[in-house]
Amino acid sequence: MNTTIYDVAREAGVSMATVSRVVNGNPNVKPTTRKKVLEAIERLGYRPNAVARGLASKKTTTVGVIIPDISSIFFAELARGIEDIATMYKYNIILCNSDQNKEKEIHLINTLLEKQVDGIVFMGSQITDEHVTEFKRSPVPIVLAATFDQGKEIPSVNVDYQQAAYDAITHLIDNGHKEIGMVSGALEDPVNGYQKFMGYRKAIEEAGLPFNENLVKIGDYTYDSGIEAMNHFLDTDQKPTAIFVATDEMALGVIHGAQDRGLKIPEDVEIIGFDNTRLATMIRPTLSTVVQPIYDIGAVSMRLLTKYMNKEEVSDQTVVLPHRIELRQSTKS
Repeated sequence: MNTTIYDVAREAGVSMATVSRVVNGNPNVKPTTRKKVLEAIERLGYRPNAVARGLASKKTTTVGVIIPDISSIFFAELARGIEDIATMYKYNIILCNSDQNKEKEIHLINTLLEKQVDGIVFMGSQITDEHVTEFKRSPVPIVLAATFDQGKEIPSVNVDYQQAAYDAITHLIDNGHKEIGMVSGALEDPVNGYQKFMGYRKAIEEAGLPFNENLVKIGDYTYDSGIEAMNHFLDTDQKPTAIFVATDEMALGVIHGAQDRGLKIPEDVEIIGFDNTRLATMIRPTLSTVVQPIYDIGAVSMRLLTKYMNKEEVSDQTVVLPHRIELRQSTKS
């Protein structure tokens, strides 16, 4: 049998209301009484019933986090930022892996709501109208991390992906390159696809260079798709002398694909990735990459969610954090 609050009250010789005040940290309890109750809790091994407390307070102090790929270094770092701030504000986390599958994402949203979470942090790729409908129907606040809906109706935390890609391409152009390739995510993906592609195209066109669709290859964010993209480029007549890659993991595939074909980095081709995950410093040559503050995106998204959950004032529901380019050995400068 589980020990109940009644058992603790009887053991300590106090009322159940007094035990409840001690458990919930209410300061209006005499030190001697508090000590007596805590000793009874220790002796009996009492654990407060979180479900019952949630029913009473209409809060479970639990937050749902939906993550596309729990094995990804990028999303793991993002989740760490979320968890650290959640712990600071005394929230527990339910972490769900969605496999970037829309049906599973919608199912997980509803499953978390059935579990009476106080809020949800959502990470995904393509935010569809169906997603937005579910977000708006939610009785608890939802914040998007490292993604956003096209209408910017749902609170979100990101960097300016288009400007970041533009800055990376501009750097390669300043290095003298005219044939610049890009390995993009699916263009339906607002972050790793469309926004970064638009930044690439804008920089190319503003520099007066012709846009060549053969210099753009769509990848699926994996290392293998980076290798495939590099092989595609090298099998075309117009080979790129520099390549911008939408994620670091694909960039590693691009580097190894080039090396497998006998090219030297950066002498034969310069490469810039995106994210600045730990992978960027694990490869040789080390990877120049666009730095987006992954941990901070997670931390700020969780802090934004706590503001909504606690009815605090929110000055801007669309948060854009700064980015920069970290130059390493995969570029000449």
